[in-house]
Amino acid sequence: MKLNRKNFLKVVGLAAAGMVVKTGSAANNISLSKKHVQKFNMHGYGAPKLDKVRVGFIGVGSRGSGTLVRLSSIEGVEVKALCDIVPERINSAIKLLKDEFPPQKPTSYSGDADSWKAVCEREDIDLIYTATPWELHAPIAIYAMEHGKHVYTELPVGVTLEECWQVVETSESTRKHCFMDCGSGHDGMAAVVLNMVRQGFFGEIIHGEGHYIHDRVSDNKTRWERDKNNNNWFGYRPWRLQENINRNGNLYPAHGLGPIAQMMDINYGDQMKYMVSISSNDFTMSNKMREMAEIDDYYKPYVGLDFRGNMNTTIIRTHKGRTIMLQHDISSPRPGQRFDLISGNKGIYSAGKIATGEEWLRQEEFNSLKERYTPEITKRFDEIRNKAGGSHGSRSYERVTATDWRLVDCLRNGLPLEMDVYDAALWSAITPLSEWSVKREGETIEIPDFTSGAWKTNKRGMDIDIKKGGTTNLI
Repeated sequence: MKLNRKNFLKVVGLAAAGMVVKTGSAANNISLSKKHVQKFNMHGYGAPKLDKVRVGFIGVGSRGSGTLVRLSSIEGVEVKALCDIVPERINSAIKLLKDEFPPQKPTSYSGDADSWKAVCEREDIDLIYTATPWELHAPIAIYAMEHGKHVYTELPVGVTLEECWQVVETSESTRKHCFMDCGSGHDGMAAVVLNMVRQGFFGEIIHGEGHYIHDRVSDNKTRWERDKNNNNWFGYRPWRLQENINRNGNLYPAHGLGPIAQMMDINYGDQMKYMVSISSNDFTMSNKMREMAEIDDYYKPYVGLDFRGNMNTTIIRTHKGRTIMLQHDISSPRPGQRFDLISGNKGIYSAGKIATGEEWLRQEEFNSLKERYTPEITKRFDEIRNKAGGSHGSRSYERVTATDWRLVDCLRNGLPLEMDVYDAALWSAITPLSEWSVKREGETIEIPDFTSGAWKTNKRGMDIDIKKGGTTNLI
């Protein structure tokens, strides 16, 4: 089925609130008839090795400052530039480096909306990291690669299908990596389960389930009380509130999808084929805005706006006939979930439990399997982390993960990245595709193949046996 594409995100100003609100045009027609011939296969490609990984940071708010701590904790990383439109954030980041990592003495860029371009243009930077509003991720990634830089971006890599394709095409033409941060098979139980999958413990994989379920509405004080001394920042985050207006779909699929995609060898052995998506009504956000408007006039312009539904459920079928269920809900009062389930014809893992028949294994059996199947990459990283005496930072996203460490390690050793540009584009594309399907009451939509057929012959990624590299230490 050929579908025409219209511009899928319009940006309009709501001056009374100082907001940028997304319209519902993501649900307009999308073209999947992209004629792309792969210029160069970035899967399995190792760029020339870097002794030092010189990094420019674009966006050093909460997420960016956390990544600044994490990457600065890894051997061989040199912070060359810090960029943020808010000068106070730059000042905080400089103080953080002075206190924690005094050898790092970056140049500051701030105050201008296009300051990030000057960072990308510098010749003494190898890697650009971006933690900006979503609509800037693709423009920054593309500009950085065009200027000879590898890219490390917060998700998503693009907000439209066209942006996802542009990122892929730029990476192929420049042979620069584009790595998107998300939950992966490097860390925690997901790494153990990935190894179990690869060792055949669960047999032929049939189905997987992943979520981004994370209550971000409850608790007025920590979620909604503004910090007037910090650009009206509040716990729910201004950008998150704005992204949830006039949109309905899975707006954050990659954390739940990433581990499942790796367990199913998506992009190297199997590929997504088509999907459907449906959303519930909004039962909390509109009520929350009315409640907050009684307390704080800041929220009055948000009253009566159209917020996405609480729960989105997206179902994907692969070319090999496997299925994936993804769910997204950040506004219902319930415990959080990320990667949750992988099921095969010999067994299942679900929410910290394993079964090979009708009964769940006892805890001691589970613990024994976890110890047996912990992969070498996890053991190596734990050894390096223990040798370094733990990790910096009190916030969860300040603590170095195996994913961060392996990214730097691959760049320093000239190895292929274990999550490449095709993963970034595919996982990001689920959002606009889900919005299209939700708008049409769950209509089926095809999923583009960003590898242009190379998935049929690509070799498996994610070297969890760490046959190469693993030589980078933590500070």
